[in-house]
Amino acid sequence: MQWFPPTRAEATSAGERAEAPAEAVAGLDEALAAVDAFDEALVRGLLRPRPDRAAGLTAFAEALSGSPLAARVAEAAEKAVAGAAGEAHFVALAAARTALLGSVHDALTTRVAEVTGRPPSTDEGLPPGGAQAPNLLVAARSWLCDLARSGWQGIDHDLVSASAPVVSAMLPDPALRRLATLLDGFAAELAASCPGATLDRVPVRRWADLWSRALLLTLPGAADAVATGTATGRLLPLGVDLHEHATAVQAQVHAVFEPADGSAPRLVRAGVSAPKPDTVVGAGLWQLLRPHMSLLAAVGEGRSMDLADMPVTAEGDLIWSDAHARPGGAVDAFAAARVSLPAASASATAPLDRHPARIAAPVFLEGYATRTDDEGALTMTVAGTDFAVDADRIPTAGPLTPEAVAASGACIGLLRWDAGTFTVQPLAVETTVRKKAVAVHAGAWAGGTADKAGVKAEKAATDAAAVLRERAGRLLRK
Repeated sequence: MQWFPPTRAEATSAGERAEAPAEAVAGLDEALAAVDAFDEALVRGLLRPRPDRAAGLTAFAEALSGSPLAARVAEAAEKAVAGAAGEAHFVALAAARTALLGSVHDALTTRVAEVTGRPPSTDEGLPPGGAQAPNLLVAARSWLCDLARSGWQGIDHDLVSASAPVVSAMLPDPALRRLATLLDGFAAELAASCPGATLDRVPVRRWADLWSRALLLTLPGAADAVATGTATGRLLPLGVDLHEHATAVQAQVHAVFEPADGSAPRLVRAGVSAPKPDTVVGAGLWQLLRPHMSLLAAVGEGRSMDLADMPVTAEGDLIWSDAHARPGGAVDAFAAARVSLPAASASATAPLDRHPARIAAPVFLEGYATRTDDEGALTMTVAGTDFAVDADRIPTAGPLTPEAVAASGACIGLLRWDAGTFTVQPLAVETTVRKKAVAVHAGAWAGGTADKAGVKAEKAATDAAAVLRERAGRLLRK
């Protein structure tokens, strides 16, 4: 399952430059302002844009004037201003918007590379193929263009529900499931907001993100995932990033991979997803994920994994198969973060994934001070530079809490970018309990737990799943 996270508005280990992320990035504000101008035009729709929205479209096109897309975007903006834009014009506008945000992503990841000492990757990966069903892609593209014409304030249930037959036809095809999942979730958000004319607040950036991404994924081959090689060596887990939705859950393990041939280590990820009933929450989520990936048990037990010919993409995503992995020896995530993480190189980012909201760079932080303001916001300060702690991303499915972060002296986290500033999402911290150093991990319960709160949540999840299975059995018997 492909997740596209909502847009969310380093301190470092010794020897790294903590002040670098806070420095202004040249051209970043201008690029984001151009994106905002286009996004505001989508609010009212591109069928008959008002003069102020038309000016925004013109400014958006001017921002691309020095790029290879300049002529196409200028024509598309002109047609949109006249209310005569067709599908090819909408695709050009979506591509231009993605390119602008891609430039922001690249500038920010370059800054992250400067801070962490990791050279930015120059590997662009393999080009995608093009084996999807063209008629379904055309149908999806047509619906997305109708959305752009109506605008978010013009949506109604009839317009939104027109996506249902397309999504239903796509879901059985694995090659189309990525786009189908995105369209399904997008349509659900829009349906919950109908009619658009009554909306007091529109998630302008988020819906424009989803619209432009979905539109580009309707181009043949854009959604193809290509495995570019295999990985043989030792995997050192750093932490788990858990994503929870009302009907689905995903765990993404961030790790350092040490190749068996002795070449340089690299950063990799391994993810697993599962559908979920809304009654399963907290530690019960691990029951849904655990059977599908042995790596979660290794994370919970503090062990490495030995990989043999594990498929891996150019972006560093392991296409996990338990047949290519076996448990390794005990490993301390903080030791791995101190020793192996600084030397691990980052992987390339696919063109459609170049978005500032997707930046999640593993970092190791220590020697910081923490403080909590009157509103409960937590901040880390290293070498005089402040970094907001993204406590909202700390899952309830583990023992890690904002209080543990506030009392910590070392942290493994993900460096993210939100609304003009870098933030830190903690994955694990070292703190002191009864004069002893203790490591607290967000994914500590991934492989099972004896913790009272975790055991209680697991039992509740087991009971909920049993009830659901019994009810499903009744329906099938009827």
